[in-house]
Amino acid sequence: MDRDKLYAARLQAVRARPYLATALFALHLVESRQTPTMSVDRYWRCYASPAFVDRTPVEDLASIWVHEVSHLLRDHHGRSDRLARDLGLKGPADRLRMNIAADCEINDDAFGDGLVKPAGALTPEFLDLPDGELMEDYFRGFSFDLRKPGLAWLDCGSGADGVDRDWELGPDGAHGLTAQERDAVRFRVAEAIRGRPGNAPAGWRRWAEEVFHPPQPWRQLLGAAMRSAVSGPGAGGDYSYGRPARRSVGLPGVVLPSLRRRPPRVSVVIDTSGSVSDRELGSALLEVAAIGQAAGGRHDQVTVLSCDAAAQAVGPLCRAAGIPLVGGGGTDLRTGFAAALRTRPRPDVVVVLTDGQTPWPAVAPSCRTVVGLFRRPSRYNENRGEYRPDAPPDWARVVTIG
Repeated sequence: MDRDKLYAARLQAVRARPYLATALFALHLVESRQTPTMSVDRYWRCYASPAFVDRTPVEDLASIWVHEVSHLLRDHHGRSDRLARDLGLKGPADRLRMNIAADCEINDDAFGDGLVKPAGALTPEFLDLPDGELMEDYFRGFSFDLRKPGLAWLDCGSGADGVDRDWELGPDGAHGLTAQERDAVRFRVAEAIRGRPGNAPAGWRRWAEEVFHPPQPWRQLLGAAMRSAVSGPGAGGDYSYGRPARRSVGLPGVVLPSLRRRPPRVSVVIDTSGSVSDRELGSALLEVAAIGQAAGGRHDQVTVLSCDAAAQAVGPLCRAAGIPLVGGGGTDLRTGFAAALRTRPRPDVVVVLTDGQTPWPAVAPSCRTVVGLFRRPSRYNENRGEYRPDAPPDWARVVTIG
């Protein structure tokens, strides 16, 4: 195999995409007569066919280097495994569709600016698909005719679809990267992109932001915040004369109350202003049902009220589908807090589900507060010193939803 030709192509790829240099040099080259063209495994080995290298121009090989390393940086193998598990997919045709979808995610903005489009490169335009989508969007939203010329022979290796190939060396083979080394490479590439964002396409900038700020498992975080709040000191505890304290024995004629645990009382305030979509309100109802479970399954201990600029009627939680969500105007959750704290008996925890575009109480409530914040894109101008985006107060435990 002409390794000098491949290494020259890699240098050309580094000149065209300098922010990918760490990843390109981290790939270990392996000669393989079984792979149709070039492919990668999940351990950062790049397999190349000698015949393919001989007949392919250096300029095309440079673009293929970038394409193959993009599969690994964007974790297409891990995402394919999760997609197959979620949808119950097992067959080779489904994995080929994942490879096609992954190629579409990469190739929509991979070429130009020093990289040529290789012959036979699969792009969304070739399949009459829109640009700018993720692999999961292409896979779920569009169908691929696998009989289309060139698709049946597409094979970027297990690094693209998560299925090991016969020619791959596997986890015990030589020159594979450990999980920690792979993460370190991704982090250094993300640093390079964020350092000079004007040099990278939008898809790579989006990827770099997710590396630094990965999506949070917000359902687990919201549940954990709820459980932490309802199990904290004082929550769900009160003095009762139903069972006198044992210290009463030492005080003849005096009956002392004892501190008893009871199911915690939770008040849920749902933002129903016009800025909250119907989809987010539906999500809020699902979270209310989960909150009832986090509160020990005692729905009689959970009250729910909807609030835009004014608080609506407070009602007990019977089932999520029966909660009336009334509103649609402006937003002032201060009235919602006030209404929740006026309920009797008083709540131990107040949970607020909102988009955050609201005034907040100036003083922290007398009970714990958890805020489920619907995600919003950032549209404010940091250069305008007089403007500050709305943000929940420091005394609230905040979990971003979505």
